[in-house]
Amino acid sequence: MKIDTDFLGIGWSFPPEFNKTDGTLMMTSDEEDINNSLIILLSTRPGERVMFPDYGCDLQEMLFNPLDLTLITRMKGVIERAILYHEPRIILLGIDIDTKDELEGQVLIQVNYEIRNTNTRSNIVFPFYKGEATEI
Repeated sequence: MKIDTDFLGIGWSFPPEFNKTDGTLMMTSDEEDINNSLIILLSTRPGERVMFPDYGCDLQEMLFNPLDLTLITRMKGVIERAILYHEPRIILLGIDIDTKDELEGQVLIQVNYEIRNTNTRSNIVFPFYKGEATEI
């Protein structure tokens, strides 16, 4: 029995790439398209998209705050709401925030999800950090 994956969609690769032989735009589909969409969602600040001002996840606002339980809980809530409103193809199973590299200025956000149409479980790991001024 073949599972219908048309619901998962097709989109531009991220970052956008062009085929070197014929100049066509590279496309992604299925699970890869969902992963790219989640990375774009987590990287976009609300208001950056003129025609879709509510799209995004305002993680940048939390960048220089002390990393405590309150901030981690707030980050999870912001990510959960963004996925709930902007990624209907998945069911969010959980968000894990790894703070072991906190002193290097990096937090890893792992988003565990299930694709609605295929019941396939997957995850992405989104590195959240600011790279400037770390080479002092």
